[in-house]
Amino acid sequence: MRDPRLKALAKQILLHSVRAEKGNKVMIHGHHNTKPLMLELVEEAYELGAYPFIEVRDDDLDRQWALQSSREQYETMAKWDLQRFKDIDAVIFIVGEENDAEMTDIPAEVFRVNGEVMKPVADYYINNCRWVLLNYPTKSLAQKAGMSTRKFEDFLLDVCTVDYVKMAKAMAPLKELMDKTDRVRIVSPGTDLTFSIKGIPAVMCYGERNIPDGEVYTAPVKDSVNGTITYNTPCPYQGTTFRNVSLTFKDGKIIDAQADQTEKINQILDIDEGARYIGEFALGLNPMIHHPMGDILFDEKIHGSLHFTPGIAYKEADNGNVSAVHWDMVLVQREEYGGGEIYFDDRLIRKDGLFVLPELEGLNPNSLLGE
Repeated sequence: MRDPRLKALAKQILLHSVRAEKGNKVMIHGHHNTKPLMLELVEEAYELGAYPFIEVRDDDLDRQWALQSSREQYETMAKWDLQRFKDIDAVIFIVGEENDAEMTDIPAEVFRVNGEVMKPVADYYINNCRWVLLNYPTKSLAQKAGMSTRKFEDFLLDVCTVDYVKMAKAMAPLKELMDKTDRVRIVSPGTDLTFSIKGIPAVMCYGERNIPDGEVYTAPVKDSVNGTITYNTPCPYQGTTFRNVSLTFKDGKIIDAQADQTEKINQILDIDEGARYIGEFALGLNPMIHHPMGDILFDEKIHGSLHFTPGIAYKEADNGNVSAVHWDMVLVQREEYGGGEIYFDDRLIRKDGLFVLPELEGLNPNSLLGE
């Protein structure tokens, strides 16, 4: 029996996230276990008069291919993918995670080559196509979240279909404030960090690129970051999850990185020069996401959180940093996670995860949920 909530989600993805119209070419890219949602998307795309195209992936095959892959293979694939993205208007990426650690035995050099060679492809679709990325409810994700599969399905479908129009209206004052801000200070247990965001645009995210969504992001002036940040959530990257991550900065550069796997985290940060600089600073705002589950698409949207991201900056909020890495790391500042404050130009704007300025109180969970 088809779940009517998947039909509603498919409509939201096509109409809100990628704004599909009659005659648009829409690529639907999913894992084999995301078939129920892919079917709904194909049906709804045809209803709109759009032209859907399908790509189905499999982790076992991808892993086996990558184990002995060569640079020449990636270069060939990059040529094919670039041409394909040039031929379409919108891309929907659906992740059906079965094993988060499936790629942990892939050599680091393979990831480096993949990131280097495929970067122009990612740059193209990010900046020229309408695109969205979302997770499908799988047993693996349910296990991460500490929920039964059925409960997680309900959670995911509820979280993914929040009122993003209302959220966008509530975000507008925060964007305006960030656009006018120079100095930022973040204080939490193990964290005292300062940087500037002067002259770098703030960007609102409300279901157009990610589902679930809910963040406003910018980037620090590249050489302005000083101090230490200690993250209190798991930090997954390419199949490995790092914990107790702490980064210390001097004039923008990470000069010390500590974690439960210190040697490995430093190997990643040494991939290229830009990996030791920050490409994104964002505030998480989704009122229905409360706790980390080790999946960044959810964790970076936790209400009362922030993420501070080593690696490449997005074009919309560009601080000039270039890297093959973009690693979102999340700090939750709600009281049950140790609390914390954010200051803009020495003015307290958020304490223990709740906004304290009247013009920003509409972003607190009770307001967004209408309670």
